[in-house]
Amino acid sequence: MSISQHSFRLACVTVCLFSSAGASQAFAQDGYDAPASWPSPMAEHLQWSAVFDRLEYSLPDKGEDSLVWDFQAWYGGDTHRVYLKSEGENVQGDGEEAEFESLELLYSRLVADFWEFQVGAGYQGGVFNDDHDEGVYGVFGFQGTAPYRIETDAAVQYREEGIVTASLELEHDVRLTQRWYLQPRSEMVFAANESRQQGIGTGLNSVRIGLRARYEITRRVAPYVGMYWQREYGETADMQREEGEDVEDTAVVVGVRMMF
Repeated sequence: MSISQHSFRLACVTVCLFSSAGASQAFAQDGYDAPASWPSPMAEHLQWSAVFDRLEYSLPDKGEDSLVWDFQAWYGGDTHRVYLKSEGENVQGDGEEAEFESLELLYSRLVADFWEFQVGAGYQGGVFNDDHDEGVYGVFGFQGTAPYRIETDAAVQYREEGIVTASLELEHDVRLTQRWYLQPRSEMVFAANESRQQGIGTGLNSVRIGLRARYEITRRVAPYVGMYWQREYGETADMQREEGEDVEDTAVVVGVRMMF
């Protein structure tokens, strides 16, 4: 190796060392290897989301047709969020009004991977008038994704007169193609004690099992068709029979799932 080549290599090594030291010192001052204008990857960035998981017209074998909704929105970050949840129906017919099966405002905190603990208050009753039985209740529960991507929403409600109920909703999207999905869905309601005024019996109250075929026009808009079967059990079924109501029914549904 000639003297000139050796000198050139030595100069290159010296420049690289000084450059690395300067860069390391600059990055050490910034705290991370990124431009100062970039947000911290550990910061909790506030976002929001809203979805009508179900917005459907139900045509049961027994009873009146109804417009049913299942809405959920949240605002917050990865760890802390505020949720607004609403489920209800508007029975089609003269003089009928929409009714909230539940309208809940919840604080939610991430407690494990894919799982949130939620606590808050809810309302049940009429939307525009007080023709329906009304009431407020406290609620807490867990929402998340169980193994095999089963979306789970489990909650306990403490109602007036010390009535304690619990609900469990499970659903799972089975991808058939890039746009077609099959969604089995189930709902169960339990109660720890009885309230004849609210039509609640001790033990298992009701079960609903459904299946929907969904086509995604876009990720945000997806019409679907499906059907469900539902039945009341135990003391709740006895109360229904005393009122001359059916305790079992099936229905066809047509609706759309929308995200915002």
